[in-house]
Amino acid sequence: MYDRVLVTTDGSTASEGAIEHAIDLAEQYGATLHALYVVDSAAYASLEMAADVVADELRSEGSEVVGAIADRAADAGVTTETAIETGVVHRTIVDYADREGIDLVVMGTHGRTGVDRFLLGSVAEKVVRTADAPVMTVRSNAGADDGDTAE
Repeated sequence: MYDRVLVTTDGSTASEGAIEHAIDLAEQYGATLHALYVVDSAAYASLEMAADVVADELRSEGSEVVGAIADRAADAGVTTETAIETGVVHRTIVDYADREGIDLVVMGTHGRTGVDRFLLGSVAEKVVRTADAPVMTVRSNAGADDGDTAE
């Protein structure tokens, strides 16, 4: 059913459950796991002179994060391809999934609700609405202080 499973990560604990699910699914289906870290170009665009330094630091962080996923997947016998890309996060994820023929996108969600979700938007929600491939979202309970899940 799945030949190519994409897990997206931003290095946060909210991604942990999604990573575990993605590795498990790839193992069960004999699929290749794609681990993608997107450097959010909008996050540092206003920094002007320091933008290159920040982007390089984020790419370095991304390399460590996807490398750790590849190591965990290898321990489970799962073949992994890693990628670090720069752009608008939700668009970059959808474009990657289309380009690589991804059968399933697995991503964590921070579980924001109400005004936080309205003001901040949701990368997961935008991917769910725009991706051609099915999207599995895995809610995180990390950092929850009032019974709700938090991102």
